[in-house]
Amino acid sequence: MRDDTIAAFLDQLAARVPAPGGGATAALHAAQAAALLAMVARYTDGPRYDAELINRITAEADGLREDALELAEADAEAFGAVAQAYRLPRETEAERRDRSASISSALAGAARPPADVVRTALLVISLAEELLPAGNRNMITDLAAAAVAARAAAVTARLFIEVNLKGITDPVLLAEFGATATAADTVVDRADQLVAAVRAEISQ
Repeated sequence: MRDDTIAAFLDQLAARVPAPGGGATAALHAAQAAALLAMVARYTDGPRYDAELINRITAEADGLREDALELAEADAEAFGAVAQAYRLPRETEAERRDRSASISSALAGAARPPADVVRTALLVISLAEELLPAGNRNMITDLAAAAVAARAAAVTARLFIEVNLKGITDPVLLAEFGATATAADTVVDRADQLVAAVRAEISQ
């Protein structure tokens, strides 16, 4: 996926194929958010800026972008495992038990990438909040765009966590994924606050 052109990826996304789908787009929203954040940081250079802070944010944003790309690919793979589990035979009681266990395990695997996307989006928002007061004022609209992309990543990922929860039987995983899904609300709130702050500044 990382080597596709944008046009090729969109062709795949529009095609009648199971993956890539919404889960992959959630991860790519996060990747775009991290990339925008890194761009703003790179434009925040010169003696009047805190070089140590900016260098750290740049490095962390670059790392989050790479993580998000890996999550996009992991999401597509996890969806394939779910489809395979649903195709298992169910003629006998033993087969039905095995199939049910395989489906639950596959759904837990499918919930993992979007859960990690929510966590990635939360890290992006945290970096954006650090950069907002310290960054190049000419680039703050791009910083707001990063926050909006992180928000989209979290909201989309939450949907794909929740749709898998109903088939997961492990109570520990249910609790973990449920809590992570709720964390998407934190991303939304903080992104909205950052965007509001940027809008207030540019309207002065």
